[in-house]
Amino acid sequence: MTSGLPDFFKYNLWANLRLLDVCEQLSDAHLDATINGTFGSVRETLMHLFSSEEGYVRSFTGTTPTPPLKELSTFPGFDELRQRAEGSGKELITIAEQRDLSQIFHLDGGTYDAPAFIVVIQAINHAIDHRSQIATLLSQQDIEPPELDSWAYNDAMHERS
Repeated sequence: MTSGLPDFFKYNLWANLRLLDVCEQLSDAHLDATINGTFGSVRETLMHLFSSEEGYVRSFTGTTPTPPLKELSTFPGFDELRQRAEGSGKELITIAEQRDLSQIFHLDGGTYDAPAFIVVIQAINHAIDHRSQIATLLSQQDIEPPELDSWAYNDAMHERS
């Protein structure tokens, strides 16, 4: 197994899918609950997380699924969200494996310039932050959040071997 940046995105995809597995079992009341200090409800945070991942991929490829998640006015359901998460997750792995990360992106309509590696860092940081917020939302409702840290990922990878 190679080691490096693609591994961060393999972890990211694993954590996202594991979180979706848990959230899919929740009631509407649990999915829609909010608390101060988080992005929004579980549903809103999942939509934001995965629409952002589509945006990071778009920065590199110029393409996004149709319609983009950010344009949906209602929650598309967990099957659709899982497909979107898998698609953007796999694209991010490929980007980490193959793309030139020194390229300069002109973001926000050309008003903000950043090297591609900053977009990559943001993608990982953003996902960890929002998964943590969902874990907080769950624990505040007396629901045990899934273990999504690197140790749990390592254990999961060894279980598959």
